[in-house]
Amino acid sequence: MEAGSVPTAVAVPWVERLRGTPVARALARRPQWAAAGVIALFVLILIAAYGIHDVAQTGLNGLSLGSVYALGAVGLTLVYGILKLVNFAHGDFLTFGAYMAYLVNVTWGLPLVVAVFWAMAMTAVLGIFLEKVMWGPMRARGAGMLQLLLMAIGLALVIRYVIQFIWSTELRQLDVNVTDTVKFLGLTIGRTSLIVIIVGFAVLIGTGLMLRYTLLGKRMRALSDNLDLAETSGINTSRVILWTWVFAAGFAGLAGVLAGAITQLQPELGFELLLPIFAAVVMGGIGNAYGALAAGILLGLVIEWSTLFIDARWKTGIGFVVLILVLIIRPQGIFGRARTI
Repeated sequence: MEAGSVPTAVAVPWVERLRGTPVARALARRPQWAAAGVIALFVLILIAAYGIHDVAQTGLNGLSLGSVYALGAVGLTLVYGILKLVNFAHGDFLTFGAYMAYLVNVTWGLPLVVAVFWAMAMTAVLGIFLEKVMWGPMRARGAGMLQLLLMAIGLALVIRYVIQFIWSTELRQLDVNVTDTVKFLGLTIGRTSLIVIIVGFAVLIGTGLMLRYTLLGKRMRALSDNLDLAETSGINTSRVILWTWVFAAGFAGLAGVLAGAITQLQPELGFELLLPIFAAVVMGGIGNAYGALAAGILLGLVIEWSTLFIDARWKTGIGFVVLILVLIIRPQGIFGRARTI
């Protein structure tokens, strides 16, 4: 050091200062519990400001939105976790499923239950077809992530414009009861929204149990950890990959039907849901199916709670504010390490 020189303080970036806060350190050590504590504090502040009834009512509405996000997110993260494919066409899978349900429910006049199973089956068939004719051959040729990403974007546009060509851009509605409501504990919810919540949570719970306890679920998790090692250990990876597409596309089809039941059908339905679904995937830890389930529900709740203090037109932006904060503090997401199921 030269004589007379004065040591200068090194500026600490604000991101590093934020990561050094007690909340950030707690999130790093116990991310799930820390996130739950932050959400609980947020809810208590809302209750103090707006009352428990309004918070519970908006939270109930958020559960229906969150179940759609979670169903879409778990399918998207299954594909990434096993195939390392960022499927930007996933949102249009939702749109495809919604219009398949419209075909059966409105055009053919069959019950919505039949339409739901038809939509899931047809979307699963679409996923298998694309795996056979596009994704599988491209992986065999050694296509990189950029090539697959561009193909996914192109596929999304093809599906969207084919739907637009057949059904036009006219807003359409499934044959569901949008007027009847159910009241309990002083809260009110539309009957269709309540059905969406029940169906969504039942499928999500079943998915979690399947991944954890069934042989197929264990094999899917093995492929997610190391596909080559799983293949050398005797697992039929081709069959597991096909089942992955069945679940991922089928869930996308179901999510599209549920979204169409509580809103309206349009060719951009899935595209508008894609960014929040991606946000749920990233928040939950990319490739982590359990994280995607929880983050999807959480995102739906936070977005709806935000309508208590901002205009509903801007509520989706709150979800991305939460995503940015999570990534700044814990880049790998709230729930565990990335690239795992």
